[in-house]
Amino acid sequence: MDPTDPLSGHTTTAVEAQREREREGPEKMHLSENEGIEGVRFAVTGGQGFVGAALCLELLRRGAREVRSLDLRAASTWSQQLLDAGVHIIQADIRKKDDVGRALHGVDCVFHLASYGMSGKEMVQAGRADEVNINGTCNVLDACHEHGVRRLVYVSTYNVVFGGKPIVNGNEALPYFPIEDHVDAYGRSKSVAEQLVLKSNGRPAKHDKSTRLYTCAIRPAAIYGPGEERHLPRILRLAKLGLAFFSIGGPDVKTDWVYIDNLILALILASMGLLDDIPDRTGTPVAAGQAYFICDGSPCNTFEFIISPLFRSLGYAVPRVTLDTSAVLAISRIFLFISTLFYPWLDSKWMPQPLILPAEVYKVGVTHYFSFLKARNELGYVPMVSPREGLAATISYWQEQKRRELDGPTIFTWLAVTIGMLAIFCAACLPPAGPLKWVLDIHLFVFRSLLVIRLVFAAAVAAHFGEAVYAWFLAKKVDPRNAAGWFWQTFALGFFSLRYLLKRVRG
Repeated sequence: MDPTDPLSGHTTTAVEAQREREREGPEKMHLSENEGIEGVRFAVTGGQGFVGAALCLELLRRGAREVRSLDLRAASTWSQQLLDAGVHIIQADIRKKDDVGRALHGVDCVFHLASYGMSGKEMVQAGRADEVNINGTCNVLDACHEHGVRRLVYVSTYNVVFGGKPIVNGNEALPYFPIEDHVDAYGRSKSVAEQLVLKSNGRPAKHDKSTRLYTCAIRPAAIYGPGEERHLPRILRLAKLGLAFFSIGGPDVKTDWVYIDNLILALILASMGLLDDIPDRTGTPVAAGQAYFICDGSPCNTFEFIISPLFRSLGYAVPRVTLDTSAVLAISRIFLFISTLFYPWLDSKWMPQPLILPAEVYKVGVTHYFSFLKARNELGYVPMVSPREGLAATISYWQEQKRRELDGPTIFTWLAVTIGMLAIFCAACLPPAGPLKWVLDIHLFVFRSLLVIRLVFAAAVAAHFGEAVYAWFLAKKVDPRNAAGWFWQTFALGFFSLRYLLKRVRG
């Protein structure tokens, strides 16, 4: 059995081959930092995302002749920056073979980043995950074959080998996690896609049998950095609402993270590792057919490393309750069931994100971290940004983001004030019919007369309106872009909103 054939499964031969590579030490690639980049045409699928945009900009910085960004989105946060840098933005759907074929014509190297189903509501949409992650990858492979693309770097995931069982200092010799045992469509479909990509290594081009496609897979840890759009924004939204009040699994649970600059470096090095004209290795690219785990090299507890420092820096309550992984897993299955019931409406903006889903529980609640020794030995990868530096940059970014956004109390304050104002309105203005009679009786017990209830309600509305006007004038000076938001939020919540604006003024 060929140990480099991922579809046939890893065997003892694969384990021995991995150990032999580690014993041999670093490969002698003797490459400059821009080898295989200067004067070369690149395509990046998912190029308008967080990682894709950073990669496009780095390729141009290193002298690429042309960089094409393929993305289903017409625009993103990074669109203008990409256009200013000279990136050729192509709106393309990798599920459509013709779109991919046109976009990859004349390209020398492809970075395939586009995927679906990584987190939140997307994780429930199994059909779309398969379409994008499997069918889309097949379209990319076919286009590479059709147009004689020489190099393909596929961005995979830890989840191709991890499915909820602890892994300590794992390496690339680990077998693929059984397809039928994956708890989410993302892990399953990415596993299938990675195996297809590695199986295609060495495939001759359709019209030139002397040209071969060399492929490799990069398996990154959880990605963080300024502008990350998958994990941290969702966690911070929950924190702002007061719903991120628990941690999972205890302080002994450790996982990997990778800072964006370190991941970009690994992707660049992987593309160099697919060059077939490296001195002393002509025709045998060092990375061809290989997979590599990429991380910062510092396994940590997610809540202690990134969530607690980030929450403290932004003024959010740090989780004080720790729940057992099995308990949160049971809760997550309830959210999975509810999300499944609302499947037809998951793309709607009014449909909220589930609090947490089973695969996400495993990611933060079960120890799994890996060695990047193979990437160091074969590609020369060494993290250039330390976790401390990466976290500091990430915190600074989110502090600046918070200063630009409307701040406010948790959902519990919203509910309490809204219910309170609604109750006194019902008692003061509506006839006491049905349940409203109980509402009136309670208010009469407190305020003694209907006249006093109406005066209290009028005073409350006047106070809220006055505070809202004051907030509007104040916001015009310190936060003009959100002045209208401060007015309406303060009108609804009164001082419970105004105090956040006053805090910003003092700050």
